[in-house]
Amino acid sequence: MSSHKPKLILVYEPEKACFDRLISDGHPPQRAAEISSYLAQSTDLAPEFGALAAACEARGLTFTPVALDDAAQALDGGDAENTLIWTLSDGVAYFRGGAAPALARLKGLRTVGADDSLFALCQDKFRSGAVLGALGLPVPQAGLARNGKWLVEPPASAAGWFVKPNRLGAKIGIWPDSRAADLGHALELSRRVFAAYRDDVVVQPYVAGRNVRASFLGLTPETGTEALGIAFVDSGGDFQTMADSLALYGETGEAAKAAGLYAEPELVAVADLQPAADARIRAIAGRLISGLGLRDVFSVDLRVEADDTVHLIEFEVCPGLPCFDFRAYCRQQWGLELADAMAETAASRLIGQKRL
Repeated sequence: MSSHKPKLILVYEPEKACFDRLISDGHPPQRAAEISSYLAQSTDLAPEFGALAAACEARGLTFTPVALDDAAQALDGGDAENTLIWTLSDGVAYFRGGAAPALARLKGLRTVGADDSLFALCQDKFRSGAVLGALGLPVPQAGLARNGKWLVEPPASAAGWFVKPNRLGAKIGIWPDSRAADLGHALELSRRVFAAYRDDVVVQPYVAGRNVRASFLGLTPETGTEALGIAFVDSGGDFQTMADSLALYGETGEAAKAAGLYAEPELVAVADLQPAADARIRAIAGRLISGLGLRDVFSVDLRVEADDTVHLIEFEVCPGLPCFDFRAYCRQQWGLELADAMAETAASRLIGQKRL
């Protein structure tokens, strides 16, 4: 039996490390800044490392934040019984966070969250969509285009199509015209995305409805779908663009707040307005847990129509923990601020008991 004090290690990829790597790879500074902005949760959570350390200490744990580039050395010699790895940011293409759970597995250390195979899958929207469809989940069928050429043609759609990057880790359309009325425009968008970001695009039939986020944090390993927080996320637009995303998080988000340009989207519980849709989403999440292997902490993005039709858009193994919606979920579902919710989750796995 080890006598070491239980330890939570949070591995994160800083925006600047990603930005510098993208610049060295030849990306223009503006594009590198846009791409690295997806790691803004690392920037936003860093000021709370002290609060996380205090919350862990109160539960008998130590807390160590580790930048991704230092993770291989930091995880060397870890005590398998008393060390837990929590990966804050994912990525296998533009971002590299998916290396952290793989590294933990290599070194025999336990992790919070899905296994490393899902870290890779969720970052490729075309491949993950194919797997979700094979599981019988209601995900829109997709085509795939690269720089103006079809790799896979999309299905016909009377409502038009939605075009989004395949590996940038987002459900967003980059520009306001990301909803395409014809496939010629979809191919033009693929040329623009390739020129700007070197990425393919997923082209899906446009689905109507309101945007919904389902958030999950299992304070204990036994927590089930009853703990999902399922909310409409109304930001005033039909879909989020790159500009919308930049205004919410990280340094650009702080600048937007200072300029009075920031407004958090409104969150409304789906169960309050459409309980049948809420039940369907919980069933979908249950299938993602049992069939795909999601666990501990994740989020799911969906579209819900007025008749309770539910469309699954994507899942995330690293939800934006410091984002407004996940903080609201922790307060509403668990009655805890983010730092305490994270520490409680780690303690339940390392110490094996809740201390609410």
